[in-house]
This record gives sequence, C-alpha cells and structure tokens, in this order.
Amino acid sequence: MFKPIRSRNPLLRLNPPQVLALGFIVMILAGSGLLYLPAASTSGHSMDYLDAVFMAASATCVTGLSVLNPGVDMTPFGQIVLVGLVQIGGLGFMTVATLIALVFRRRITFRERLILQETLSQNSTEGIIRLIRKVLLYALVIESIGALLLFVRFSFEMPLGQAAYFGAFHSISIFNNAGFDLFGAIEGRAGSLIHYVDDPFINLIAMPMILLGGIGFIVIADLLAFPQKRRLSLHSKVVLSMTAILVVVGALVIFVFEFTNPATLAPLDLSGKTFASLFQSITSRSAGMSTLDVGELRQATQFFMVIMMFIGAAPGSAGGGIKVTTFAVLIGAVLSMIQGKPDIVFFRYRIAQDRVYKAITFSLLSFLLIVVAAMILSATENYSFLGILFETTSAYATAGISMGLTAHLTPFGQFMIIMLMFVGRLGPITLAFTLTPKMNKEPFRYPEGKVTIG
Repeated sequence: MFKPIRSRNPLLRLNPPQVLALGFIVMILAGSGLLYLPAASTSGHSMDYLDAVFMAASATCVTGLSVLNPGVDMTPFGQIVLVGLVQIGGLGFMTVATLIALVFRRRITFRERLILQETLSQNSTEGIIRLIRKVLLYALVIESIGALLLFVRFSFEMPLGQAAYFGAFHSISIFNNAGFDLFGAIEGRAGSLIHYVDDPFINLIAMPMILLGGIGFIVIADLLAFPQKRRLSLHSKVVLSMTAILVVVGALVIFVFEFTNPATLAPLDLSGKTFASLFQSITSRSAGMSTLDVGELRQATQFFMVIMMFIGAAPGSAGGGIKVTTFAVLIGAVLSMIQGKPDIVFFRYRIAQDRVYKAITFSLLSFLLIVVAAMILSATENYSFLGILFETTSAYATAGISMGLTAHLTPFGQFMIIMLMFVGRLGPITLAFTLTPKMNKEPFRYPEGKVTIG
C-alpha cells in the first residue's frame, strides 16, 4: 500500500501510481501539442486538436487505434513523433527518465525506485536499476534486429531509404505491440500487414517480436539467465505456459471458424492459412497488427477475438488486458473449487489469497468498465453492438485492432476511447490507488456470515 508523502512540494506528495498517471497525461499533452503543429500534417494545416490528442493517447498507451492514417495524413515529422511516443510509452516514461539519469550519472532516489517498481509491475525495488539496464538493452537489440530484417524484406519492393525508414518504424511499432503502420503511403496497398498474409519472412519476423513484446522484460531476462541459473521463476513459468496455450488454442479456433470464409482464409493454401491463423491468434491479445481484414471475419471469430483481447499480454510488458497471469489465477480458482481443493497451486507453489482477490477485483473492474463504455457508446455511435464492444475492448486492452469504427467516432466517442486507453494502460487498480491514495486498515474484524452461492 502506498502512503502519502509529507512534503510542502505538492509533486513530492504524490504516490507512485499518481506519478505514473500524471506522467502519462503530460506525455499525451506534449505529444498532442507536437502533432497539432502544421509540420505534422500533410495538409500543411494543423489537424483537428481532438484527433491530435487521440493519436497521442493511442501512441503513448501503445494501442494503435487511429482516427487518421499515419502513412497518408502525417508527414515524416508527425510519424517520428508518433513512433517516439510509442517507444516511450512501451518502455515506460520512468524507464526512459532513468536512462537519462544514468547517462548523466545522477543518483536514483528510493522514491524513483518505487515508481520504477510500479512501472515494471515488480514486487520489490531490489535489483530494479539492473533490470532497467537490461530492459533498455533488450529493447534496443530486439528492435535493431527487427529493423534490419524488415529493411532487407522491404528493400525488394521500395527504395533503400524508404525501406530503412519503414523497417525502423514498424520494428518499434511491432515490438511495443502498438500496431501503427505506414503502408497507406503505398498506393493500392491495404493497411497493416494484410499484404504479407502468406509471406513467411514477414510472419516469422513479426510473430516472435510481438511475443517478445507481450511476455514482458521480466520473462525475457529470466529466459536469458536460464543457461546459468537452470531454473525459471514461477511468474515466467505461468506467463510462458499460458501464452503457449492461448496461442495454440486461438490459432485452432480461428483456423476452424475462418477455414471456408472466402474473404479471409479460403483463398490461401495450407501454409498461408496456418500463418494467418497463428498471426491473428498472437496479435489478438495485444499487438494491433493484422494480416487479415478484421471487418471481414465471421462474427464468431470477432467475438472470440474480444475474449482474447480481454485476456491480453503479460504484466510488465507493452501489452494490455487483464493479463495472462490474472487469467491463469481465475482458471486455477475455478479448477480448485471444482476439485474441492483449498488452494490454487501452480508448479508446486501455492498462490497467496491476496493475489486471488486482486485477480478477481481486476477482472471484474475491467469487465464492468468495458460493458458500461460499450453501453454508452451504443447510444452515441451508429454502429453494430458487436463492433462497439470490439472497439471498446480493443481500446481498454490496448490491443489496437479495429473493425472500422475508430475512424467514424463522434467527438464524444473519441473522448470515451481515449479514456479507455488511458485507464487500460494504467490498470483500474492503479487508477483506484491514484484517486483514493489513503486507505486505512480497520482495527477489527466483523463476525463471519454465510451467504448462499449458486
């Protein structure tokens, strides 16, 4: 629990969740200010300010939903601002601030370590600076390799300078699970990665990058240390096992539902169908990129994707949703109740009860936020309810996949989606701590009562 800090400076009285919330707001406002400049728009005039705020919020929250086409409506300056916000938002602004502090050899205070702990979803501040160094190194290496490989592939279809630019932009966007693309700049080219639906090279670059960005830096560090330690933490085991299960199950469901759909998988050969199903399964939980036209998917597939987006990626990653660990705890609670066991056990470790309560609270709050937002938007937006539910879930889970509603939102709808992206990036529990920082523990317990369930 975060206690308020006594200080005459109001900024120093903020607890870590409040600092995170304020930091994201400042980044969004600064980014929107840059995008509002005429230099950011291909029209030569300032874009609508609400559009600038929306794009800045989507980039900072690494979502990828767009009311503008970055490849068409934005100049290189605007695109660089956009991908810069993606990079800072994906790593966390405190991570970037720490890098600057380390470069200038400034001491990292304990208060700053607490904020970093909150940013990276860590349980303690021990070793947090070492982890930050690893986070920055891993991100730089993975994005550089991705940019180089994409450059090689793009160089076969565009000038070398454009191929290098596209490679760097899309590498950052894919690894940070943002989903922005520039392919609208190529005449006759569909958005996202639809053009590369059966391209093995692009699929085998993008899918691992999405997975690495979605499992989180904690797990990446654990995997790299495995040859020396010969063991993985419980967190890494749960994340990796649940991610593998969700990818396989998701790919099978999409493969079956879309196998005969003439607008998606039907025209592809078996390898194309396999790549498309795997890619859509992986990207559904966080990435925003797509190799299939989401609007042409069958409703069963679209609803299944809503569930996948709601589950999301891993804690401490660039992805959103309730997180795979939360979903694992919920499934574990159901199985333990069915089997009559008092504890949830993963890999011979008992899960603490407060973690179970947190998982239930987080999931229920997330579900209620999405449902309420979908109900409100169904009254203000002229669109199907499934499309609205899809869009609200995508915004809250920072998944960035769209059925086409985003570009046609009313100003009120844009504001609602911005708020959902912001809350989804912070997490409802973090936001609750931000709004109600002081929580007093009761000095007594009430007598136990029984309520009939079921």
